[in-house]
Amino acid sequence: MQKNAVTIVGSINYDIILKQKRLPEIGETFSAESVTFCGGGKGANQAVQCAKLGLESYIVGKIGNDHFGTELLANMEKYGLNIDYVSQADTNTGLGVVNTISDGKLVATIAKGANYRLTFEDIDNAHSLFEKSKIVILQLEIPKQVVEYTIKKAKETNCYVILNAAPASELDVEYLKMVDCLVVNETEASFYAGERVSTVEEAEKVCKKLFLYPNHLLIITLGEKGSILFDGTKTIHIPCRTVDVVETTGAGDSYIGALTYGLINDLSLEKLGELATIVSSRTVTKIGAQDAMPTLFELNEYV
Repeated sequence: MQKNAVTIVGSINYDIILKQKRLPEIGETFSAESVTFCGGGKGANQAVQCAKLGLESYIVGKIGNDHFGTELLANMEKYGLNIDYVSQADTNTGLGVVNTISDGKLVATIAKGANYRLTFEDIDNAHSLFEKSKIVILQLEIPKQVVEYTIKKAKETNCYVILNAAPASELDVEYLKMVDCLVVNETEASFYAGERVSTVEEAEKVCKKLFLYPNHLLIITLGEKGSILFDGTKTIHIPCRTVDVVETTGAGDSYIGALTYGLINDLSLEKLGELATIVSSRTVTKIGAQDAMPTLFELNEYV
């Protein structure tokens, strides 16, 4: 059977994005200039970007028993994402409060909610998805044990596994070595490498150390400094595109969705990096992660 689908196992959050000139001081009440409500969560964001690029995409995750969850389901389905394997837990839906500063940079606070009710049984119930998926994508906004279990199950069905190891968290090396593609930003790279990573040169320096884990590809994203791709022998730096940044929510998730599209279509290392950079740079020109992510048609126009 030809495996061309993508399965994303991960978080589903309702995001509240506050755009403001600065963060308040401790004890200060500060007024935001605007507020936006939208779908979020690393899992859902990456899944939506895959779907918007025309990939056959499935998400496995949990929502809560509230109106946020209902809205998120409708939003994901609107973009062509299959939501048959999203179930409801007797708790609140995951929530993200994002403070976006005027230069587009942000900080975020996440309430885990239903995301941490995802179980081994949910993964077993999605076994048929792994059998037809070429790629399985994971992040670390769900229980660590479920991530590790999913990696094992995905490899048993010969899936290519992308792990976006964010937010940084200790994982058993046994499972990390099953990962085909490891994607981290500079903060996460610093955590896993055990040394500071903030520049292109520092990222290039730790590539070999971090490549002890993935068996195909390592990617370190560096925000406005671009990204580093390393396949074990070749290191490529892809500069960031110059665009008018509105806010950066979901930029990394958009990058991973485009990366997945490139892997499905067997693009070269250089083309992978270029495509992912183009797609993520489009996302930061609008507010809200999923709504801002480009479709394949929009991408063709943009390129």
